[in-house]
This record gives sequence, C-alpha cells and structure tokens, in this order.
Amino acid sequence: MSESSTQPTALAKEASPEARPKSRFYVDDRTRFVIKQMLTRPTSLAGLIIILGFVLVAVLAPVLAPPANPADPWQIPHDGYSAEPSLPSEEHPFGTTQGQYDVYYGVIWGTRTAFRVGLIITGATMLIGLTVGSLAAYYGGILDDILMRVVEIVQAFPFLLAALTLASILRSRIGIGLVAGMIALIAFGWPTYARLIRGDILVVKQQDYVTAARALGARDSRILIRHILPNAIFPTLVIASMDIGSYVLNFAALSFLGLGAEPGYADWGQMISFARNWIPALARYPHILMYPGIAILLFVMGWNLVGDAFRDIIDPRLAGSR
Repeated sequence: MSESSTQPTALAKEASPEARPKSRFYVDDRTRFVIKQMLTRPTSLAGLIIILGFVLVAVLAPVLAPPANPADPWQIPHDGYSAEPSLPSEEHPFGTTQGQYDVYYGVIWGTRTAFRVGLIITGATMLIGLTVGSLAAYYGGILDDILMRVVEIVQAFPFLLAALTLASILRSRIGIGLVAGMIALIAFGWPTYARLIRGDILVVKQQDYVTAARALGARDSRILIRHILPNAIFPTLVIASMDIGSYVLNFAALSFLGLGAEPGYADWGQMISFARNWIPALARYPHILMYPGIAILLFVMGWNLVGDAFRDIIDPRLAGSR
C-alpha cells in the first residue's frame, strides 16, 4: 500500500474524537461561539459589566457597609424613629428615609437580596416549567392534554394580581419575610417556561439523532436529558436571563405594597416603600427614591441587555426584526 493511500487514514484517525485528548471541561463549538459573541458584542458586554458591578457590591457588602448587628446584617440600621427623612451627610452618605433607615446600607445590602430573589425565583420557575413542558412534549397524548390544561388555567390569572393575592394569603400563614412573596411569584411564573420548552421539544424530538437513540434502546430519561434538552433549552435560557431582572422588579412591587420583605429589611422595594409618604416632598428629599430606584433600573437593564444579546446570538434573524 502506497504512502499516499495511508496518509488520509492516519490523519482521520488523529482527528477522530477518540484520538483527541479528553478534557474534563470540554466546551463544544456552539457554546464557545456563544461565549465569544457575548464577550465581544457591545450590548452584552455592557450588560455583563453592569451585572459584574452588582456582583462585586454584593460580595463586598460587609466591607462597603459594615453591619451594626453582625448576627442579623439584613436589618437596615436606623437612628431614632423620626418620620421625616434626613438629607445626605457624612454619617449617612445617601441620607435616611422615614424612620431614619440608612439608604446607603439598604442599597448595598439590597444587592444581595436582589440576587437571592432573582436567581432563586428564576431557577425554581424554570425547573418546574422544564419538567412539565418536557414531559408533556416527549410523551404527548393524554399527559400532554392534562399538563397543558393546567398551564392554561394558571396563565388565565393576571400574573401580578394573582401573585399579590397568594402572597397575602401565605403571609398570614407563614409570617413576614421573603418566602411568601417568592413562592407567590414562582407559583404563577413557571407556565411560560413550560409552554416554551414544550414547543421546542416537539420540534427537536423529530430529529434523526433522537430516532437513532431510541432505536438503539436508550432510556427515555437519557434521550430527554442527553439528546433533546441540550438542543432545545437555549430559547428558554434567553427568557430566563431576562426574567431575573423582571422578578426582582416584581418582588420590589410586592415589597412596595407590604407583601414582600419585612419592614426594615435590606430590599430595594422596601426602600421605595419608605418613600411613598413623601412623594409630594421629593423635590426636598429626592435621595429617598433616587438611589434605590437607580439600583433597580441598572440591575434590570443589565440582565435585559444580556438576554437581548443572547437572543440575537441564538437566532440572528431576530436581530433585524426590531
């Protein structure tokens, strides 16, 4: 056999997946492309910088705003109980709200609350939605009909109004705190993910590689987790990246209405709630609304910029549709 005839075989063997060094942290080409695009696009880069800034503030919160009570750092320190806010000073850089709660401390430690609320609610709603939507799409039939009717019933309720109602009920049962508001938002947030992942799985499960895996005798759980979900989950991740900011905004609305964080808890919505009695006097005390409002604005904008860029990367056709 000639040298020319053996060379392609040797090259093919060298380039085969079995011949490549196996890495524990192997990243496929699509994921590598998405990461590269996220780090080079101006919109996604701006969003990532904003989010990274909030991450640093959350991590350095004990340094930037040392807690007066280390046993309960989430409680905003306050000097006295005067109803009238005070202007920014050397002791209180952002001033105080009614009740003399320190705005600077509330904004800094409220960053940790925002990440906790946003990530937990988004993670829980996505997990429930993925489970329901995946089972409905993969098995179909009567299971699909039952699960989708449940989804439609839950979606029939106005989201924020239903969350307000459930939060008020849970608050009387389990007491004051973050849990009631978070459960309420989770209970009415998961159907969006269920419907989205169901539609994507209905398309992906018709692909040849899924048919081949089923013909080889692979279990349903393996087919769904290893072959279908990785190829159907990207649109769901786009929505999830945007929903982190949206859920923080919705939870701030619950706190503003007294159904989220307890009074005095480091939460941006709680800080704005302290300002509502002084709205006619905002020209004199703009700090009570300005600083927590800017924090919410930047946090939501950062996640929206990342999600917007992520969507355009996944489906470039959408970039020119706006």
